[in-house]
Amino acid sequence: MTVQGDSVFAIHDVVLRRQATPVLDHVSARIPAAACTAVVGRSGAGKSTLLRLLTRLDDPDTGQIAFRGIPLAQHDVLDLRRRVQLVAQQPVLLSDSVVDEIRLGRPQLGRADVACLLSRVGLPSSLLDRTTTGLSGGEAQRVCLARALALEPEVLLLDEPTAALDAASAAAIDDTVRAHVSRGGTAVLVSHNTAQVDRVADHVIVMDHGHVRACGPPDAIRDLETAP
Repeated sequence: MTVQGDSVFAIHDVVLRRQATPVLDHVSARIPAAACTAVVGRSGAGKSTLLRLLTRLDDPDTGQIAFRGIPLAQHDVLDLRRRVQLVAQQPVLLSDSVVDEIRLGRPQLGRADVACLLSRVGLPSSLLDRTTTGLSGGEAQRVCLARALALEPEVLLLDEPTAALDAASAAAIDDTVRAHVSRGGTAVLVSHNTAQVDRVADHVIVMDHGHVRACGPPDAIRDLETAP
């Protein structure tokens, strides 16, 4: 169905260059509230860069991005990154144990709360006291997602969250995304998995060589990212 209503992010005519080469070239799009937006396209299309802009890990050279109607530059960056949580494709773990990692932004969380967060991302509570260095890549990525969920963010930004996961674990992540949206949250998902996009996305942005090629509901533009 077509997504209607307010936009969490409004992106207007954004250009970002690296060494004089445009990575994003006059990009305009919106991220609807209380919905899952999938960002799709070939490798190098600018998808991950777009997510970085939404948390001000990068800033555009020209153009503007607004969050909740206010330009990003006017938001306190720490508050922005608490409200908008990015789970990168390559997990970054900062604590020695899983329980401490998930409590990183909310140290008051009890063990039962942490176990519940692990369950939400398809991990057993037996991981609570595991060392983070002993985690597989897929486990580490899901621990990062649980850490993000612990902060109860308004927006989840997920960069290929199921790329290193088996089918059952990937299904748990899909369920997590849909649950976040059902609670009124917003999700932005970078994915190469067309089936996943069909399962979880309400809105799709198709990118190609730094441009937005199309936006719309999944059933209307399902095949555009693979068209010549």
